[in-house]
Formats: sequence, structure tokens, C-alpha cells
Amino acid sequence: MTTLAVPFFMGDAMPGFAVPEPHEILDPQLPDADPQHRMAVLYNELAGWVAKTDDPVVYAGDCVSTIGVLAGLQRRRVNPSLLFFDAHGDFHTWETSQSGFIGGMPLAMLTGRGEQTIVAGAGLTTLSDERVVLVDGRDLDLGEDEAVATAGIDHQSVADLVDHVPDGPLYVHVDGDVVDPNDMPAMNYPAPNGPSLAEVRQAMISLQATGRVVAFSVSSWNPALPGADVAAAATAHLAAPFL
Repeated sequence: MTTLAVPFFMGDAMPGFAVPEPHEILDPQLPDADPQHRMAVLYNELAGWVAKTDDPVVYAGDCVSTIGVLAGLQRRRVNPSLLFFDAHGDFHTWETSQSGFIGGMPLAMLTGRGEQTIVAGAGLTTLSDERVVLVDGRDLDLGEDEAVATAGIDHQSVADLVDHVPDGPLYVHVDGDVVDPNDMPAMNYPAPNGPSLAEVRQAMISLQATGRVVAFSVSSWNPALPGADVAAAATAHLAAPFL
């Protein structure tokens, strides 16, 4: 597998992003525009890299990067199910979000809901709900909780995932905040009472052992927050089975 660093958060450069060597860096020229249009360009570039890379591993600054990874896999005619590990649902639309934070929307976006600027810019064909598993999602906002409950996506705990892995190719994405903040500090949006680093690591090992993982990505720590070095090491521990 080849590792790519995408050191951006919401379309803005994120300095101090430590990614294990060897890796390549995605650093395209982005337009002077709103975050949606900047990320549309950024994740179209990411899709192009994934399309020409066998078994890609992507370190990104946010979960919106999943749109680019999926679009790149589709360009290779690989159509996986998505296992989306996250303490949050990322299932907001403009109608349910109180903050308007785009980082709370990517899972909704890639299933065809709400904001579609980035989806269209990356050239993604949206996934059906049945091909998505939200793993953990313990901290859902008001309105988002109802949207997740009434959607067709599968919502599983880390512990129960082993019995609910879809058939066919798999794309595994991990937001570092799925891990309990005692083991994974330096998160922008920490959520207590999560699974341990060891538990999430074991899930990664089990998924890698299926031989069906076609891409792995992680949206990780904030390099500017205390404990960033601990989070970087913990993230590398999660990514290691795919390297």
C-alpha cells in the first residue's frame, strides 16, 4: 500500500501534520473560494491519486476526504461498502445542523443527502444506505439521531462489527475520535466513553484479515492541541495493519 498525506482541514492547510514515512503529499493549488468549492477541488485531486494507486492509505485532516477516496475507487470501477468509524454521525444536512459545520455532513453527503457541491466536484456516484456501516456513532446531535435511526445505514458498535461486515470490497475510514479520548487526545471534538485504542486496533486487524479492504483512510488529530504526539503515535498504530 502507498500512503498519502492530505494536510487540510475544511479546505485550509493544516501545518504540523506528522505522517509516517514513506508517504506522498497532496498539495494542490486551491481557489480563493468558500470551503465547499475549495474542498471540491481538493478531493477531486485526491480522487485522481486514489484512482491510480493500488490499496491506498490516506491520512487526512477531516472526514470529508472520504468523498475523494470513494470517487477515486469508483474511477477504478471498484465499488466498495464503507465502514465509517466515528464517534459522531457526520449525518447532518443544512436542515438539521445548528452550526452549519460541513465536517458534520460527509456521511450524509456521500449517501446523496444535503450539500452536494463536493460530491459533484469529486465526481462521486453516491452510495446507497445499504452499503454504509456507521461504526460507533455514540455522540449524535438532536435531529441527527433521528436521521440516522430512520436511514437505511447500518449502525454498529465496534464490538459487534465482526458479525456485521458487508460482503464484497470494503473501504475502511476511521475518525480518530472514535477512540476514547484517554487513548486518543488532541481531537477537535472529543467524545468520552468510547472504545479503547486496543479495541479499535483489533477491529482493524480483523478487517485487514478479510483480504477485502481496498482502501483505508484516517482523519486524525489536531497538531496544535496538547497530546498531538500521543495521538500521532496512536493513529499510526491503527493504520499499521494496512501497511
